[in-house]
Amino acid sequence: MKKTLLILTMAASSLAAISSSRHPHLPAPSSDITASSLASRWDEAMPLGNATIGALVWQQGDSTVRMSLDRTDLWDLRASDSLAGPNYSFEWVKEHIRSGNYEPVQMKFDMPYDIEPAPAKIPGAAIEFTIPGLSPKADVRLSLADALCTVAWPEGPTLTTFVHATRPVGWFRFENLPDGVVPVIAAPRYEDSDAKADNSHAGAAITSLGYSQGPVTLTDTTASYHQPGWGDFAYDLSVSWQRHGSTLTGVWSLTSTLSPDEAVSETDEAMARGFDNDFADHLAYWTPFWQASSISVPDSVIQAQYDREMYKLGSAARENSYPISLQAVWTADNGFLPPWKGDYHHDLNTQLSYWPVYAGNHLTEGLGYLNTLWNQRDTYRNYTRQFFGHDGINIPGVCTLTGEPMGGWMQYSMSQTVSAWLAQHFFLHWKYSTDHDFLLNRAYPFVRDVAIFLEQATQTGPDSVRTFEFSTSPEINDNSLQAWFPTITNYDLALTRALFRSAAEMADSLGETADARRWTAVMNQLPAFDTDSTGALTFAKGHPYNQSHRHFSHAMAIHPLGLIDYSGSEEDRRTIDATLARLKEKGSSLWVGYSYSWYGAMLARAMRGDEAAEALHTFATCFCLPNSFHANGDQSRTGKSAFTYRPFTLEGNFAFASALQEMLMQSHTGVIRIFPAIPSDWSDVSFNSLRAMGGVLVSAIRKDGRVADLQILSEHGGHVTLEADGKTFTIDAPAGCWLTVPLQ
Repeated sequence: MKKTLLILTMAASSLAAISSSRHPHLPAPSSDITASSLASRWDEAMPLGNATIGALVWQQGDSTVRMSLDRTDLWDLRASDSLAGPNYSFEWVKEHIRSGNYEPVQMKFDMPYDIEPAPAKIPGAAIEFTIPGLSPKADVRLSLADALCTVAWPEGPTLTTFVHATRPVGWFRFENLPDGVVPVIAAPRYEDSDAKADNSHAGAAITSLGYSQGPVTLTDTTASYHQPGWGDFAYDLSVSWQRHGSTLTGVWSLTSTLSPDEAVSETDEAMARGFDNDFADHLAYWTPFWQASSISVPDSVIQAQYDREMYKLGSAARENSYPISLQAVWTADNGFLPPWKGDYHHDLNTQLSYWPVYAGNHLTEGLGYLNTLWNQRDTYRNYTRQFFGHDGINIPGVCTLTGEPMGGWMQYSMSQTVSAWLAQHFFLHWKYSTDHDFLLNRAYPFVRDVAIFLEQATQTGPDSVRTFEFSTSPEINDNSLQAWFPTITNYDLALTRALFRSAAEMADSLGETADARRWTAVMNQLPAFDTDSTGALTFAKGHPYNQSHRHFSHAMAIHPLGLIDYSGSEEDRRTIDATLARLKEKGSSLWVGYSYSWYGAMLARAMRGDEAAEALHTFATCFCLPNSFHANGDQSRTGKSAFTYRPFTLEGNFAFASALQEMLMQSHTGVIRIFPAIPSDWSDVSFNSLRAMGGVLVSAIRKDGRVADLQILSEHGGHVTLEADGKTFTIDAPAGCWLTVPLQ
């Protein structure tokens, strides 16, 4: 049933008059991260951050409060010698694939990543406060609403600390503190270390970097630390404090030579502003952040985990920040380099980390990712020209802060379709914002350069079908010769098809008809997706999904690319059902935490709410540490995965948030579906100001199993089609006005 409806309720400027139940709201205290003591290890610490600097608050030993400090641009950027020379070319790699002599490729591209300590993300430093007689018990709370950590010990001391939302400083205030307690800088031990390896999949010891230990300088009320790194790089920590009676108030700043910030100047200026003024300024970011959107579901575990994921997003992403790396602003503080060098993994990690910015109505925070990709285009072009011998843009699948390749399993670290997945984020930003200037000046130029590369990287055979000579599917068959497939994988095919489809749609929207025809013609030369006898997607022709695996690379066409959708044909539905059935059949023994988040999103796309909620519940209860960090392995040891290690990475956290958004609203087909994948026992659910494609904000309330209230705001006006409770509504919406949609 389609209706053309228009009921104008109020202008956007009058939104405040809407009842509070329809307003985006701050997260409830029940979602706060609480504990009965400070954590005794860094990866369970209370996390604070602003996408440039970060802190982890924990307790080391019986009486020492430790703040582990980090900054996104603390990097050892020394070049890897193996990524150069006459054999630094994809053609050289293909010659070895053809001959079956693959060991030289592994020696050149794979092994240096494991053997050489750098390039790598490096840790910052720590501040310690030793308080005699401190109890191991304490009332600890990280308040999500105001990004504030408080600790109260039964002996009387209290701590209040935050990282300023928009300035490169962090504050601490101790009250009821014994005499003589002052902050002490605990510098990383670069020259000697007694650090012991743990189960966190840590990298090499930081002593392997070869740094000379930097000096610490003290005065009565200040401390500073200067650490030289590789080449001309260095970083600085400055701490300044003052004491009035039993109250100690101080501020710290961590800066590097890669930024214009200067640590001493930052702390001096902060002390002049004061704790209270900076906290008010800090809230000026966090309050609007939380008001951008909100979700309310009856499952308390999923609700709390969602709020915590969005808190981490607000702590790790900004418009002008570097992108979210594996650990963002919370690098390991254990005497070792972080898991996988804390780098930028583009075979899913960065991509999943930005999934929730779109429906979550946080497009501005997502721009840090896109701005960095845009600003590093020349680096990518050089890499594409040198390694692949083609024009346009491809991007290293594992890269440094500045976009240079780092090597590793080169099937994935130097994959031919990395840039196609990254380019999807330019497409998504345009679709959710409908920003014409962004399309014209950023999105299409970037996507067009990727299309140029893929047009040259693929070739057509006598049958006029376009393919790659050799193709891969992360991370199937690891880094062996068998990881190269002689026919195009469903992973490479899905990304290539989606890229050309996006390029054609963008070009058409800009009136570039010749480009639109060109990209459409190339897309139409690609083969159909390969399926097995049950209809399930395979890795590639002749290679069915026959093993449990963490990366659902073969199912990219279902999610996130939406090339095969449950609202499409009967064949699409059969393919999705069969693919999900095969995933379930092969089991989760080799899944990690992000696999459950991604699986939840795919189930949501298949309108299977009960199973989606179960997957998200498993993620939250089995694959997260007490501070909500995704630890990859099954921490519950209940058989959800054979992996029981605990390397902390963030992509699983953010994919969880996106999967819940998919359960509540979907818009990728042009129809805004309200509550498309709600579990049978979720009778009462609501969300406020989730963002749909087309620049439409949506708020909805489900009461007693039915949609009781539905409102939309179209930022640019036009026709909006919605589906709720089996009914379809087509609305001619004016720009910038909230509308109430009649449900009867």
